[in-house]
Amino acid sequence: MGIAARLAAKMSMAEQHEYLRSKVSRRRVVLGGLTAAGTVAASGLLGGTAQAAAPSPSLLTRPATDHGVHGALVAPFGRHLQFGADPKTQFTISWQVPLAVVRPFVRIGLQPWSLSHKIDAEVRELHTPQLLNSKLPPVDQYYLHAQIGGLRPGTTYYYGVGHDGFDPADSAAFASVGSFTTAPARSERFTFTAFGDQGVSYHALANDALILARNPAFHLHAGDICYADPDGSGQASDSADYDARTWDQFLAQTESVAARVPWMVTTGNHDMEAWYSPNGYGGQHARWTLPGDGFASTTQPGAYSFVYGNTAVIALDANDVSYEIPANYGISGGGQTAWLDRTLAAYRKQRGIDFLVVFFHHCAYSTTNSHASDGGVQAEWVPVFEKHQVDLVINGHNHVYERTDAIRGGQVSHQVQIGDTTRPATDGTVYITAGGAGRSLYNFPAPDSYEGHENQVDTVTTWHSAKGGGKVTDTVHWSRVRYTGYSFISVDVEPARAGRESTLTVSAIAETGDRIDHFTVARRAD
Repeated sequence: MGIAARLAAKMSMAEQHEYLRSKVSRRRVVLGGLTAAGTVAASGLLGGTAQAAAPSPSLLTRPATDHGVHGALVAPFGRHLQFGADPKTQFTISWQVPLAVVRPFVRIGLQPWSLSHKIDAEVRELHTPQLLNSKLPPVDQYYLHAQIGGLRPGTTYYYGVGHDGFDPADSAAFASVGSFTTAPARSERFTFTAFGDQGVSYHALANDALILARNPAFHLHAGDICYADPDGSGQASDSADYDARTWDQFLAQTESVAARVPWMVTTGNHDMEAWYSPNGYGGQHARWTLPGDGFASTTQPGAYSFVYGNTAVIALDANDVSYEIPANYGISGGGQTAWLDRTLAAYRKQRGIDFLVVFFHHCAYSTTNSHASDGGVQAEWVPVFEKHQVDLVINGHNHVYERTDAIRGGQVSHQVQIGDTTRPATDGTVYITAGGAGRSLYNFPAPDSYEGHENQVDTVTTWHSAKGGGKVTDTVHWSRVRYTGYSFISVDVEPARAGRESTLTVSAIAETGDRIDHFTVARRAD
């Protein structure tokens, strides 16, 4: 590592952003009219004009000189849905195009053959030059978004995306029609799924197929979404390996699910991309339109919340509190934690909300040899979870499945064996690491122990990250289930009448389709 790289390794994300911009500018890279992420535009697209050779061709990337192709020959790809602030009435439809298009839009209707409403789409562009020490060519990417409101609760809508020359209402483009269903007006039984650390791989595809078979109302992605930045330290030196085209591959891979199931993401350490903005999230803003009710949603897109039925879901940006990877440490100045406290308090008091589910990237409690637990998360957020009796916490970061007993004050407050029922109001909170979505797997310091292959141990010697760097050794008793394999979780939510118990039945599903864990979270309904 050279002197410049060593200096960059100590920079905050904002400092790294300025470092990259100044270095690239001095190299006189032609940026072709660079604009910030989020700018509305209607020209350019995937590809670049530089002559540097890519290590391999990319199906979705085209040189900028290909602009002017007739719209009928440009097929949209990478469709992905997101909820608006109210899942009963608001959705966002997002997608990409491989070449420049004119006047993009969405058609929507109550029947696939009657897409009567036409809604204009916004185009957000990302320009990635040839970054420091990189052999990859420049890439221009355009993401399209249509935010839709005024929908009916509990209704299935059909939609098609298009532009001048490509209309989903035409027979030639009819195969591109998709659908989504809004949240019901009243609480009903539903399923949601979750994982983190997906990337682009056959294992990721296998998990996507299994998720689709569960027919979830929505999916939670706990960060480290596609690994365009394979290093993930949030350093300017990561730019040598950064490949923006990985996002094209990821969104194309995920379309089979995300085109019909809202794909609700948050930010992991591999999702901090220093080139695009001072906080590293300019790329995230371009690719996703997430609910805008979160803390500082313009600067931290991974922090937001929504309510589906009787369940409130809170997404957090753990880069803000991570001791282990501090590139964005303290970015909110404590504001995100204060917002979390207010939001959980309001939801806990709100009639009709039984469960509070929180998801974010870095682990509150995990025992793998790679990352283990993050001391910053434990110090900053675990006390808030306990204060408001959070029912379930879902993390990624460690590429395995691990599940704790119910924890309070860092200790086991109630053992939750496979198949047991736990009541957070009295027992404490269960934490799940669901990082086996598709990236290469980690390992544990203790034997695997999962449904049908139980190998329980009384203690596990592990560690947590310390403030300022370093590791603190821990001997813990809370690691109940450990599985080294690709997997995801599926949660069946069963509302109940007032005075009875509503339930979350949590199942962990391996890539093989086998169940590796299950337990139930119960809470008395209002």
